[in-house]
Amino acid sequence: MSIVPAGSCPDPLGDPFLRTRFALPSRPDTFLRRKRLLDHLDQALRTPLTLVNGAAGAGKTLLAADWAAGLSQPVAWLTGEAGDRRPGVFWAYVVESLRACGAPASGVAWAPADADGVDRRLLTALAAELNARERPVVLVLDEYDRMTAPEVAEQLEFVLHHAGQGLRLVLVTRTEPLLPLHRYRAAGELTEIRGAELAFTPTEAVTLLELHGLVLPLDAVRALVERTRGWAAGLRLSALAACESADPELYLKEFEADHGAVADFLLAEVLRGRTDETQDLLLRVSVLERFRPELADALTLRTDAAPVLAGLHRENAFVERLGHSWYRLHPLFREILRAHLRERMPGLEPDLHRRAARWLRRSGLLSETIAHGAAAGDWDLAAGALVDDLAIGQLFTGLRSGAPAHVFARMGPEARSPAADLVRAAHALSRHDLDHGLGRLRRAEGHLADDAPNLAEIRLSCALLEALAARLTGSTPQAERAVEAADELRQEIPARLLDKHPELIALLLTHLGSARLWAGRYEDARTALTEAAAATGGAATVLPREEAMGHLALIDYLNGWPGRAERRALAAVSEGERGGLPQPYGSGIGRLVLAAVAVDRHELGRAEDLLEETARSPAGTRDPVPAAARAIAASRLLLDRGEARAAVEATKLAVPAAVASPWAASHAAVVASAAHLADGRPDSAAEALRGVFADQAVCAVEAAAIQIAAGRTDAAVHLLDNLLRTDGRSGPAVTVGAALVKARAAAEAGDAVTARKLVARALLDARRDRLRRPFLRAGAWIRPLLASAPLHELAQGWLSPGPPRRGGERLRPEPGPPPLVAVELSGRERDVLQRLARMMSTEEIAADLYVSVNTVKTHLKSVYRKLAVNRRNDAVRRARDLGLL
Repeated sequence: MSIVPAGSCPDPLGDPFLRTRFALPSRPDTFLRRKRLLDHLDQALRTPLTLVNGAAGAGKTLLAADWAAGLSQPVAWLTGEAGDRRPGVFWAYVVESLRACGAPASGVAWAPADADGVDRRLLTALAAELNARERPVVLVLDEYDRMTAPEVAEQLEFVLHHAGQGLRLVLVTRTEPLLPLHRYRAAGELTEIRGAELAFTPTEAVTLLELHGLVLPLDAVRALVERTRGWAAGLRLSALAACESADPELYLKEFEADHGAVADFLLAEVLRGRTDETQDLLLRVSVLERFRPELADALTLRTDAAPVLAGLHRENAFVERLGHSWYRLHPLFREILRAHLRERMPGLEPDLHRRAARWLRRSGLLSETIAHGAAAGDWDLAAGALVDDLAIGQLFTGLRSGAPAHVFARMGPEARSPAADLVRAAHALSRHDLDHGLGRLRRAEGHLADDAPNLAEIRLSCALLEALAARLTGSTPQAERAVEAADELRQEIPARLLDKHPELIALLLTHLGSARLWAGRYEDARTALTEAAAATGGAATVLPREEAMGHLALIDYLNGWPGRAERRALAAVSEGERGGLPQPYGSGIGRLVLAAVAVDRHELGRAEDLLEETARSPAGTRDPVPAAARAIAASRLLLDRGEARAAVEATKLAVPAAVASPWAASHAAVVASAAHLADGRPDSAAEALRGVFADQAVCAVEAAAIQIAAGRTDAAVHLLDNLLRTDGRSGPAVTVGAALVKARAAAEAGDAVTARKLVARALLDARRDRLRRPFLRAGAWIRPLLASAPLHELAQGWLSPGPPRRGGERLRPEPGPPPLVAVELSGRERDVLQRLARMMSTEEIAADLYVSVNTVKTHLKSVYRKLAVNRRNDAVRRARDLGLL
């Protein structure tokens, strides 16, 4: 082996050196300098080794070139080529690149004359020359992934180690270099920039698109960054194509990755040149969102996926590792591969989905099993997986119901298994379609064989649907039979499966409690609902917990405890919002109770707002208990506004209840009676009160008030005497109303002292809960009493205005009602609220927070809802009252 002085001859192959390999690549006019990456690369001046590692088109080379162009010390640049696998050629070019930048300058270093080998003396001399430098030289080896010879890596490590502080080596590569990176990393001598850091952020993408002459909304740019994963080449190629489009924003939203420049780039850089086996694997796994080697093997019917995928990942070939042996394809690459799969192997895609679904089902991955079963058109497989896993409750539970419910909405008539009929029944009942739901349920039960696999799981799913149907029809016996059957079936099912799906039991208990509540069995309902409200399971049980807490709030309200009802209802609303449920969701029963309480406090505007919010949830109008709760709040609101006929109409329930509810019927009777009385028909008013059930204390007290207003004092007092002898659990709504009826009777009998004492007692009981309605509807007889000095003082600040201050200014009344979720504002909502207090416009807030105007509007809407206000000034005022500002 011989060596010659550097610069005295061509390369070892006898060819002249290609000077373009030593030149820094030029940056296009649309190149975006990213300061965060340049700042990170500056660390390369303090570490011997730097690695810039990313996929093709990630922007590695232009980043390194931009950084190198700004350095003051010597920079040797060498772009790798396939021929550099031969050590002699590689080192000849390295020495020439160093010489081209003025290092080494003393002429000690020699160039190899043999293309296939390098004398150790050359490497030693080169290392010594570099080590003797006062200022380090930066050597950038671009496209280092082309230099695959292990001996080249060993020689490079030798020179790097012995060059000491005289060399800063920067490797720009798609693959992991064959160097002991772990040692450099452990010693703090390695600077690394990898694919995740190279990806463009949405803010950077906005600037990049502007350089291409495109100004797009931030939301549109975010969607593009999500689709491209911030891949530099994808963004640039998409931008270039969008510039040619009449509607760039629409183009970037809908462009087909399998056509055009993006596809050409990925096919040329990633797919072509791979073995047939590797290409086949990539095409097949393109039907999967994520995959393990074993799953890939199930699709290829081979056993080589593990090493192939590991190699593709090491090469940054758009195969991303997710951890725990899971991988995924880059979204754009996956789109292109799926298009080529359909072109190369038409008709294979459904079979691949079916194979994937079977593997995923064996592995216990339910949601992906369902998705791939549906994609294969094998609905029996998808439905069977859902039912066998005891997961049918997920169709109802809010957070996770979207995906399976959306998938099974596409199920056609070809699926005929009992599981498919159960899913159809669940889908119908979730939309409160009883006819179709019960029909499918009966068909599923009729086709169940006694030796069917997973029979207990299927029957438990049937019991859940039976309980829901019972709730929707107000049939308590049917609900109790369904829950009893479920309790027996639970003994036959593995505990691990039951523990996996806590939502099933929580839903059963909620349905049972709702049916019992409809029947007026408050304490039995409370038992089931309390257990449901305490269910564990996190997100899986958020909806049944919220529903159970809302039902418990309604029980408190019906028993005359508005303060308790409000606290429970607030907790229910808070539970749903903290759990991430879209609001309003489900029946909205918590907000309906809050609306009813607001009517009792004569906060009619707030009540109307709450009713309007829940009107967007159709479930609340077709479920008997929430529908009746809405009827109570709405009819009483209309009655207080003088719209008697509309109030009566509002009590009419359009629900298919099997039996009448005593409390719903009683409230309807009271409203009808009050409407007759308002129209001057006292006899009709009294007749309507025959529909009031004696055990409904709140309604009985209101009935007594109507009786005495109609001139039937004896009947009113008799009604109260019977009520107070039998009722021991009623709250202030009952005691206040009863005291006022008795006070009126005493006043009409000429006993002013007793009347005053009774009104005083009513004021004391009502003040804590701010129950204004009983006093406002009591009639003219109470006004002189409330104007008297002792009673006026009890009413000040909550029922009547406060006394004047010095100077004539009146005291402000007590603060308004608390917000739906007190002090439960998110950090971003607080940011928006603070800027609202500074009188900033929506656009100014958006600019200050670097978010879109629509995002600010969304936060404002949430703040208004939580603070129970409708305007900006009111939101600021309420926030200050609550100490949020």
